[in-house]
Amino acid sequence: MQIPPDAWASLQQDYLRQAGELWNRTLHESHEGAVAAAAASEPLKDRRFANPSWNDNRLGHFTAALYLLNARTLQQMADQVQGDDKTRARIRFAVQQFVDATAPSNFLAFNPEAQQRALHTQGESIARGMQLLMEDIRRGHVSQTDESAFEVGRNVATTEGSVVFENDFFQLLEYKPLTAQVHERPLLMVPPCINKYYILDLQPENSLIRYAVAQGHRTFVVSWRNPDASCVHWNWDDYIEQAAIKAIEVVQAISGSKTLNTLGFCVGGTILSAALAVLAARGQQPAASVTLLTTLLDFSSNGILDVFIDEASVRLRELTIGPQAPNGPGLLHGQELATTFSFLRPNDLVWNYVVGNYLKGDPPPAFDLLYWNGDATHLPGPMYCWYLRHTYLQNDLKVPGRLTTCGVPVDLGAIKAPVYVYGSREDHIVPWEAAYRNTQVFTGKKRFVLGASGHIAGVINPPAKNKRSHWIGKTAALPADGQTWMKTAVEHPGSWWPDWSAWLASHAGAQKAAPRTPGNRQYTPIEPAPGRYVKERA
Repeated sequence: MQIPPDAWASLQQDYLRQAGELWNRTLHESHEGAVAAAAASEPLKDRRFANPSWNDNRLGHFTAALYLLNARTLQQMADQVQGDDKTRARIRFAVQQFVDATAPSNFLAFNPEAQQRALHTQGESIARGMQLLMEDIRRGHVSQTDESAFEVGRNVATTEGSVVFENDFFQLLEYKPLTAQVHERPLLMVPPCINKYYILDLQPENSLIRYAVAQGHRTFVVSWRNPDASCVHWNWDDYIEQAAIKAIEVVQAISGSKTLNTLGFCVGGTILSAALAVLAARGQQPAASVTLLTTLLDFSSNGILDVFIDEASVRLRELTIGPQAPNGPGLLHGQELATTFSFLRPNDLVWNYVVGNYLKGDPPPAFDLLYWNGDATHLPGPMYCWYLRHTYLQNDLKVPGRLTTCGVPVDLGAIKAPVYVYGSREDHIVPWEAAYRNTQVFTGKKRFVLGASGHIAGVINPPAKNKRSHWIGKTAALPADGQTWMKTAVEHPGSWWPDWSAWLASHAGAQKAAPRTPGNRQYTPIEPAPGRYVKERA
């Protein structure tokens, strides 16, 4: 690996020129006095330094400006490194992590805003910050919200329903109808097993579950068990057969409908698709429709997450927590996965809270989405290792017949159901182009909708808020490349939920009287929703 000599020389010249200009400007301002200096200083175009104290304090302004210059230069150097794509991506990622971690705003000695806060509070802000730091050390993670403000079942995950089935892997929730009539085909939602299901049911006003129930769908949701040491032997086939397929069978039995609408979110969409492909190989087509929200099926390129995956890293996981581990399989602990995802956006999800919590002494505000984000879940090692190898590393799932799951070859193209594919434009976990590639995997009718914002905020976008936008193609045509589709897509203001609701209703069948009680004679209610499983903390 090297930087081409001409690029290196150009970077040196640009850096020396800009550093010299910055130094000369700072010296000039120091002679003009504090008032003139504040007026002469160029505002720092970075939200970490937006507080006026960074401009009012000459040393603070110079430190931040020099940092930004150094950061730009390091990033430009990383961009100029010659090498294969993965190596260059890893260098860029490592440089970005270093740059974000070394920002002067992260250190009390260089942060004039935090220093002023300490002076004005006579040191109380530092004392509060130390107290918050000690509390987070006990928790084992940086707090992103006031965790004491929320309780599952009390003010999050409150949509009324019942647990109508459970096994070792999941509880099945059925929600109480909000309409006098419901569609004859029920709706089954499969959320990601790497998080708690209630991202789909945070508050009544932003609950996708409540929205679906209010649209007249008899709604069922998988609530995954949070695995513990007794679950370390669980593998991918178990999640398909004992969870996704079993949930489909129970919903069929309770509703009396041979077909149902299905929805999978993130990894839940991958699990749902694999389960439907297994059933297709067995001659069964239970899905009247499939909705996939920010889901990966074709793992050709997956943005920043690709930097973590290669043969060596997957093999290391297999030898430590996988089925080949010398001491037996183990768990991928939830906090490790949560920390990894946070460092994909370190300024927003890590350093922002380090500065606010510890340097300024401000406890984070109550925010339901971030409470959910901190409610981590474990994963069984064998399941996780299989998933890493056969999806992210080898991209086997999209190839018809390459994988055998639950004893049958998997072919996603054998699923005979219309598919609604959703992607989020700023998604850093499932880039929208990767979500779009799902349209090329299925052979039936497909619809692709692109929403604004990120992996979670793009999905959880209720219509009543009238926020953000979504894009729909001018025609039903879905070219192979997402950027080609985007050239003719039309932007629509507001949430994508009404578009999905209209599409789903067209596959949900006729209306009939809503059931008076949950479950049936075979599957009677076990306990009220949200159930026990979702309350298990990692």
